[in-house]
Parts: sequence; C-alpha cells; structure tokens
Amino acid sequence: MARDVYTVVLLENQWKVRFHGKHNGPYASQDDAIAAAVEAAHKSCNANPDGAQVRVQSIGNNFRTAWTSGVDPYPPQRSD
Repeated sequence: MARDVYTVVLLENQWKVRFHGKHNGPYASQDDAIAAAVEAAHKSCNANPDGAQVRVQSIGNNFRTAWTSGVDPYPPQRSD
C-alpha cells in the first residue's frame, strides 16, 4: 500500500486540497487549506500503515512537503 498524499493547490485563484483526484474546498487561505489537509492526513494515517503526506504547491508549480507521518523513505536505506 502506498502512502496517502494530500496536495494543497491554488486552482482558479482558490486554495483547495486534492486527494485521489478530487478537490475539497475552497479555503480562505493557504494556511487554512494546509491545516485541513494535515487534519485529514492525520486521520487517514491511522488506517494506512505506510502513513500520509501533505504537499503544498508553491511558486512556479513546484511542490514542497509540509507534513509527513509514518515511514519516510528519505534518506534512502543503504544496501551493503
């Protein structure tokens, strides 16, 4: 099972949270959308053993990780 990923995006000048291709919102600000995404991700990580992650869209359509729960694959494990 893969980690659940919630993505905070600016869509049509409104902040929304995308999860499994569906958008929730709009939210009044980016901070409100991040808070909603973290709350939803925190709830879902209890059901998903791989955890959950919140990513946030920034300038230039780049994404940064805002919150992670569960096993984080970084740094990668060494194979000796």
